[in-house]
Amino acid sequence: MTDIYEEFQRGRMFFDAKDYSSAARILAPVVAEDAANRAALELLARAYFHSAQLSRAEDAFRRLVELDPGNGWAYEALARTLERRSDGAGAARFRKLAQAMGVGRAEEIEVSVTAANLVG
Repeated sequence: MTDIYEEFQRGRMFFDAKDYSSAARILAPVVAEDAANRAALELLARAYFHSAQLSRAEDAFRRLVELDPGNGWAYEALARTLERRSDGAGAARFRKLAQAMGVGRAEEIEVSVTAANLVG
């Protein structure tokens, strides 16, 4: 079996090719195997978001916020997901937290992941 980093890279390749559903299918087992891997969880959440699997995206972004409560970007990404789910009140709560952390409103969910982020 391939290692977790290789699977992450494979999922990232599908994500970069905008095949978000395939990326999510590849990344879900990576996250299941290493639940504290914030980089994989973040990319999985983004894949869910972009493939309109919004319930899963919300769950993943909530887990990311729990793992990294100082990550303002994760609060903003959760707010965007809640907006797409027509939960304006929930979105406003997380957007205020993101803004308090210095993160502005995002129109797109973006992330930059490096190999260093993969080390739990």
